[in-house]
Amino acid sequence: MPLLGPADPLPHVPRRVLVAGNAGSGKSTLCLRIASQCDLRRVELDSLYWGPQWTPRPEFRDEVAEFADQEHWVTEFQYNEVRKALLTRADTVVWLDHPFATVMVRLVSRTIRRRAGGVELWNGNREPSLWSAFTDSEHILRWGWKTYRRSRTRVLALVDEIVVVRLRGQGQVERWLAGPLASVGEERAR
Repeated sequence: MPLLGPADPLPHVPRRVLVAGNAGSGKSTLCLRIASQCDLRRVELDSLYWGPQWTPRPEFRDEVAEFADQEHWVTEFQYNEVRKALLTRADTVVWLDHPFATVMVRLVSRTIRRRAGGVELWNGNREPSLWSAFTDSEHILRWGWKTYRRSRTRVLALVDEIVVVRLRGQGQVERWLAGPLASVGEERAR
């Protein structure tokens, strides 16, 4: 299948959409916008994965399998243990392939904003101390840095399996939402 760009028409009306990209690329935000525009159920994987005190929830895989069997949804393409199950059911992958600098600026600003505001994320969890970015090898800032290339490689490997829409930069995201996705959203509403 061809790798689609922000102006390319979609070959079908998306019903089960995965949004791929590095940490900080805007996956969750784009999921919300796609859900609204296409009337799809929005499932946030982080809310299913993380239990209190940043512990993985044992029911995560079962809950993902349950919603993946449904006909209409949008979620992030993350968490190794469920990627295959999600990909088996998905019909479209939207890839936020933003430049490294863009992703890191977004990730740092989001982390600082959440930490400074004491924002509760999932099940009572909050961003850890910014100092922990220097002491915790799994801190989100370090994770975003070290997984950037891996994320790109993973998505490029999908091009022969599923429709992949590649969006580089926020301008392309906006063009795609207003163009090809708006067209299929109107078609779905009929």
